[in-house]
Amino acid sequence: MLPRSGTMLGALHLLPLLCSGVLGFRPCPDRCLCYEASDLVDCRSRELSLVPHHVPHGTWLLDLSGNKLTEVRRNSFTGLWSLRILLLSNNSIQALKSQSLSSLRFLEILDLSFNQLRWLSPDFSQSLSSLQELRLDHNLLQDLTPPSLDRLENLRKLDLSRNRISRMGAGVFNGLGRLRLLNLEENRLDRLRGNLLTRQRSLEVLLLGQNNISGIESEALAPLRSLTLLGLRGNRLERVRFRVFQSLPAAGTYLQMSRNPWLCDCDLHRVFGKIRRVRRLHLEDRQDLVCHGPPQLAGAPVDGQLCAAETAAALAVSVTAALAVMGALVEALRRGRDSRTGGGRRTST
Repeated sequence: MLPRSGTMLGALHLLPLLCSGVLGFRPCPDRCLCYEASDLVDCRSRELSLVPHHVPHGTWLLDLSGNKLTEVRRNSFTGLWSLRILLLSNNSIQALKSQSLSSLRFLEILDLSFNQLRWLSPDFSQSLSSLQELRLDHNLLQDLTPPSLDRLENLRKLDLSRNRISRMGAGVFNGLGRLRLLNLEENRLDRLRGNLLTRQRSLEVLLLGQNNISGIESEALAPLRSLTLLGLRGNRLERVRFRVFQSLPAAGTYLQMSRNPWLCDCDLHRVFGKIRRVRRLHLEDRQDLVCHGPPQLAGAPVDGQLCAAETAAALAVSVTAALAVMGALVEALRRGRDSRTGGGRRTST
């Protein structure tokens, strides 16, 4: 009897393993929820400080947002070949270790927003050639340099807004030939340079609002043959040349240019006048375009009256100067006449 009893107990111990083979049971990480039918693993807000082990290999979406992760270690996602969406937002991630994403060759969406990333490693994009959407907004990034983004050849959307980016290396976006949306709002950029977006022929939306941009190089927008929206609100633009917009696509581009300290004169009026007359260019916030200077025009709308006011002021100065010259001539003639008259009288005496 004892041997039989022992055999039954052994069989009971083996029951979970037998069931796992028959029923397709898969382990689930502690403190997470696994939805086998849809291959989703939900680890949101579980106080996790590390990427959990035992994530099922067939997982399609892994949500680790709202935890206490401070880093993503090397090979944290080893074996997750099926992963398409990885959500890591609202953590405290300061660094992505080298090769930490190396097994995610088929990943399509990566959300790293609301973390504390200060830089991207040179091999950040090494295994992310399938990525289509990357969110890096609300971090502490200061510089972007190649080759950190070079391998993102299928990327469509890149959100880098609300960081501290002040410098971007030439060619940093060269590998992003299919990019359609680039959001760089609320950073510290001071100039839009001609060597930044040289291969973005598919770019449709470029958002640069609320930076410190005071100048745009003439060829900076020339490659953007598909651009439909250009956001430049809330920068430090005082002047702009019409040549900057000449190469924008014939299909039409909407421009957002309000909340800049425009220095209004006839040259600026001519630029905005040309923009209004070109059918493919649309000033989306025209009603909010106002002058910051000179003082006598502060708060005035950027319209035809600015040039008229400047012309009137120049004309008034010219008329005043002409009257002064005429007055001086009249006075000189009068004195000459008086001098001649006086001399004749003395001769007569």
